[in-house]
Amino acid sequence: MPAEVDVAQPRLDLALEHVAHAGILAGAVVGETPDVARAASETSEPREIAATLDLALRIGELLLSSGAGASDVSAAMGNVARACGIRGCTADVTFTRLTMSQQSSAEQPALIQFRDVRYRDLDYGHLTAVDHLLADLASGELDREGAAARLNRITSTGHSRPRWSVSLSLGVMGVGIGLVLGGDWLVILIAALAAVMVEQLQRQMGRRRLPAFYQQVAGGLLATLLTVAVAATPADASPSLIISSSIVLLLAGVNFLGAVQDALTGFPVTAGARILEAFLATAGIVAGVSGGLEVAKLFGVDLGAVDPGAYSVADPLTMVVGGAIASAAFAGACYAPLRSLAPIGLVAALAIGAYAIAIDRGIGIAWSSALAALLLGLLSYPTAVRARIPALVVVAAGIAPLLPGLSIYRGLTLLATEAADGLLAMVTAAAIAIALSSGAILGEYLAQPIRREARRLEGRLAGPRLVGMHRVRLARRRRSTKVDTSTNRLD
Repeated sequence: MPAEVDVAQPRLDLALEHVAHAGILAGAVVGETPDVARAASETSEPREIAATLDLALRIGELLLSSGAGASDVSAAMGNVARACGIRGCTADVTFTRLTMSQQSSAEQPALIQFRDVRYRDLDYGHLTAVDHLLADLASGELDREGAAARLNRITSTGHSRPRWSVSLSLGVMGVGIGLVLGGDWLVILIAALAAVMVEQLQRQMGRRRLPAFYQQVAGGLLATLLTVAVAATPADASPSLIISSSIVLLLAGVNFLGAVQDALTGFPVTAGARILEAFLATAGIVAGVSGGLEVAKLFGVDLGAVDPGAYSVADPLTMVVGGAIASAAFAGACYAPLRSLAPIGLVAALAIGAYAIAIDRGIGIAWSSALAALLLGLLSYPTAVRARIPALVVVAAGIAPLLPGLSIYRGLTLLATEAADGLLAMVTAAAIAIALSSGAILGEYLAQPIRREARRLEGRLAGPRLVGMHRVRLARRRRSTKVDTSTNRLD
């Protein structure tokens, strides 16, 4: 007879092997074998890394959509990971996508996450809240879970002020711009009315998901039609000055500062995309104004010779007052904290005062713009510290009354009619835009106190921080592995 096979014995041996393996693993967790304990903890490590990368990407998205430079966004994302105790992270920033990767060692595969950037309305209140979140995370007052919960509250809550306050702030900004451009009471009134009406029109178009280019076209057309309506009356006003005052609101939202900052700090791809977006938005205004002038011809309204981007130089005191009003109102329209409006207006008044004095002394417009922007950058950092806001809020709002987009609008308009004059105007416009942006960034370089630890961080980065943390200590990452010591089981 054949030998009888015991089928129960292999099952018993396998069960004993599983029990022995479980006992070794449980003993390793309580400290008996460190190598096996590390292997057990690695099962939870990818989850922690993924959660940290997701937090960093969400913060980077909000910063980039708020106009922060790519270098600031990249540094903030890396600092979030460092504050959460994650080493070996690399952040990559483009105009529409953020990428972050982490590789613990050369033997392990890298963990990579992407996030597409959704651009929202400017909300400097949310930007300030995220800046405070970054500071608390770096100081250890918040852990990763607390930071994620606070970020959820920031992004899920609405704006801090009602929408009608934005329209009112933009109307006040129109008043300030009219003063800066040397307009009379009628020009100031039309500029304020145009600012409110254009904002209402673009809001309705934004609800219908129309691209920004068409919103700029509609805004330029509406501003020009208001000018045509005024020209059809016996009122004595310069149509060119009314158009220039009315379209400044549209030009204020064009982010030339971020584009030049990215170009200066080593992010050419993002800089190129932002410059293209800025020129496309300005071209939309040119198209809208051109359409309005054609409507005037159709109805027989004589506007005379319209000089694109025309303005008259007001007296320095009027320019200072108008610049302060326009800057504070622009910050208010972007939901900046109320405590920051007065300091922002004061800094802008000093910058526009320096610009007016330089122009009065015969200094060229490009160098006058650079000096004003340099002073703005120098004052923005201490002002931001006192007001507890990011320096980006002070710089972006303070540079608005210096009219960075008006010269580019003039250049693009002249290119369509007179090539030689248009080319010269475009060169001048580029010089002014670069002077304003580079002057503000240089002022930040000189203003920020760089200590030994901060120098180590800045040595690996390309520019001053307009938002985010300056230095971060690597935090120890907490292991989520739990041990039930009473039963020696790994949960």
